[in-house]
Amino acid sequence: MTTLALAVVCAVAAAQPLQNYPRKPIRLVVGFPPGGNADASARLIALRMGEALGTTFVVENRGGAGGSIAAQIAARAAPDGYTLLWSSPGALTINRIIEHNLPYNADTAFTPVGRTFTFCNALIVRNDSPLTTVAQFLAIAKEKPGQLQYGTQGVGSAGHLSAQMLQNLTGVTMNHIPYKGGGEILTAVIGGETPAAFISTLAAGSMRSRVRVLAVTCAQRDPSLADVPSMQEAGIKQYDASFWFGVMAPAGTPAAIVQRLNQELLSALADAETVRVARSQGLIAAPSTPQEFEAIIKNDYEKWKKVIGRS
Repeated sequence: MTTLALAVVCAVAAAQPLQNYPRKPIRLVVGFPPGGNADASARLIALRMGEALGTTFVVENRGGAGGSIAAQIAARAAPDGYTLLWSSPGALTINRIIEHNLPYNADTAFTPVGRTFTFCNALIVRNDSPLTTVAQFLAIAKEKPGQLQYGTQGVGSAGHLSAQMLQNLTGVTMNHIPYKGGGEILTAVIGGETPAAFISTLAAGSMRSRVRVLAVTCAQRDPSLADVPSMQEAGIKQYDASFWFGVMAPAGTPAAIVQRLNQELLSALADAETVRVARSQGLIAAPSTPQEFEAIIKNDYEKWKKVIGRS
């Protein structure tokens, strides 16, 4: 076979996965229950991509184990583009660090499609608290090592990681109080049960009349809390506890399908209405190529391994 003929055959073979794709609904597995920003953002993108691809995205909520249950389902699915994972750092980086027997290999089980959104947490206290700045908060933590309590949604959660990074960079020690969800955390802070908490910017913003937001955990200010400084602005150099959502496919999914999905994902994230709705949910559109997303995941793993390793 001539070189030209071989090239033609390879090109045709590469294009074949797209000829009839998609020909049926696409399942998007979300590792969190309905109602949170993971679920809401997944449904937002599912709607946009379904419209563009001329099919239906079926969102399947399989919460539990920090996203690992959903990741296991996606890892075992056929690599045909009809099962995708709405991923987060928990399933792909954090659980690899804190769990020793994951039912999937996060390094090899998935093919990145693209990052979708970034988000961060907020450090809050009750609105009548004497603490009005991060500096004052840290001063109390230094004065009473291990005694200042803070609430989060549990070990390995975004809030817990945010607090652990703060402790690592400043040398303070605090007392972690895990709660079942954002509602419980807010109730505990407002009721005086817990003096402080790390919680989503969305939850913090919704209760500005009852809580004081001292700082956000991303490197820059969050658009939903534009008047609140970042931790770096508050004096904590090199602090960046930002998090993300993204789309993954099972390993072995044809490159042509991954590229098509990425193209539609980029289009969805460029839509002004999508950006507006996402911001109302405390999320910032942060599109990427599959290659960029792969690098983000690897860098994230190394970052959190250092933070958790010193916990």
